[in-house]
Amino acid sequence: MDTYTLHRGTAPLLVSLPHNGTALPDDIAARLTPEARRVPDTDWHVAELYAFARDLGASILVPAFSRYVVDLNRPDDDVSLYPGQNTTGLCPIVRFSGDPLYLPDQQPTAEEIAVRVDTYWRPYHQALQQELARLRDAHGRVVLWEGHSIRSVVPFLFEGRLPDFNLGTAGGASCSPALQQALEAELASQQAYSFIVNGRFRGGYITRHYADVANGIQTVQLELAQLTYMDEDTFAYLPERAARTQGLIRRLLERTLA
Repeated sequence: MDTYTLHRGTAPLLVSLPHNGTALPDDIAARLTPEARRVPDTDWHVAELYAFARDLGASILVPAFSRYVVDLNRPDDDVSLYPGQNTTGLCPIVRFSGDPLYLPDQQPTAEEIAVRVDTYWRPYHQALQQELARLRDAHGRVVLWEGHSIRSVVPFLFEGRLPDFNLGTAGGASCSPALQQALEAELASQQAYSFIVNGRFRGGYITRHYADVANGIQTVQLELAQLTYMDEDTFAYLPERAARTQGLIRRLLERTLA
């Protein structure tokens, strides 16, 4: 089974969806709790939500395997992205609820984690680097758009209800002021969804690591509250609700390309 799929587009835009994967190798699944085997912390359906981006010419990179195998949006040395706050690691051992992922005495060893990094993490990042380089070489510039989603209420990670659209630019460091202002203006021009810029989700490892604004590589993360397009309890995709959300995402991507 391939560890990722890459659709190569023609526009200077790469959409990365590092938490869309749901597959679990049998040997790992056997060691997880029954609830964890449902991979509830998946960024459910984001590949379907962003499928329209092909029509804009975007490249789209999607992993096959769950973040429970290895989290592609964490550094391979597992340094915390949010020091002092609850979070999950490179090879998580707790769910977003704070409950354990693994059955007793079944957590991965350091040696196993190293193998998972080599098997799943490095291929995704190599593909990401190569596609960014290809698009930047072709256009002189490229934007890496990190598409994410999460339950709207996760007390273990943040207080209260998350805004619908959570835009992250590493505090303005990962893209130009002009791009951030354009995206903020688009979000502010509508009233259907709440939003925040550089709030709890300022951008994960991929957003921070690959940004090189001076050399034409800008990065942006969008973390969506899942209730904007799906049922958070059953994980069911809700097409009518999703279509409205896609409309705003499309406008954001069009602003990005402009």
